[in-house]
Amino acid sequence: MEALNYDRELDIRGDVCPFTFVKSKLVLEQMELGQILRVIVDYKPSADNVPKSMREEGQEVLGVNQLSENTWEIIIKKLR
Repeated sequence: MEALNYDRELDIRGDVCPFTFVKSKLVLEQMELGQILRVIVDYKPSADNVPKSMREEGQEVLGVNQLSENTWEIIIKKLR
């Protein structure tokens, strides 16, 4: 699988919902349309809830990948 290039990375391991979504959204708001944000979480509900909430906000979720037993990356493209 080809590695995605992303414009910003947000490592919020140690945070739980809803802070993971709020922090991701705040970083995304500072980014340009079309840019890609990589979010790293270590809380399983966040790996489900952040992508769901981002889609509800009109952003494109390019992928959710499990990196280790309890670490996930969420790749988000800013559309609005």
